[in-house]
Amino acid sequence: MRKYLILLLVFFALQAVAQKNVYAFKVADNQGKMVSLKKWKGDVLLIVNTATKCGFTPQYKALEALYEKYRAEGFNILDFPCNQFGQQAPGSAAEIHEFCTSNFDVHFPQFAKIDVNGSHEIALYSYLKREQGFRGFGVGTMAEAMDKMLKKKDALYASNSDIKWNFTKFLVSREGKVIARFEPTDDMDMVEKCIVEALHK
Repeated sequence: MRKYLILLLVFFALQAVAQKNVYAFKVADNQGKMVSLKKWKGDVLLIVNTATKCGFTPQYKALEALYEKYRAEGFNILDFPCNQFGQQAPGSAAEIHEFCTSNFDVHFPQFAKIDVNGSHEIALYSYLKREQGFRGFGVGTMAEAMDKMLKKKDALYASNSDIKWNFTKFLVSREGKVIARFEPTDDMDMVEKCIVEALHK
């Protein structure tokens, strides 16, 4: 059984490495239906792992504002709830959707709850992390607090490309290439600036 599991993990890892853009991947929507990312081919995408009980949860408001502001230009946000960081995304996909619509009037696509790190991480996230690794939390009080918290758990946490916390964001070009990674501590004005640049290329 262990040997089979190892072979399966190697297969999925190789599958992620072989991909040249995000359109090769399929993901489960919040109804459990598999959807190809080809559906958003030609759009600039912001792919985000989210949580409803996190200190960064208010970023939903900023994300929805970006979506409303730029969707007519071909911008979309793909929201992947993840419960791996402090169990801060409890509840079913339906409950998460209800929370987001009720509290932040979210309209961008939301997907099934996933793992973004470890043995059960989905292939899309293996690919995203391979394309854009972790480069630090930046500067500021929140960045320092995140660094200190994670160093307590793992002094070498910054040495790998794993997702470090909720609301990590990947920017994807109209060609499906991963062009930037933003940590939850990154300023949303900077995120917006990079979105605009990608839309106008």
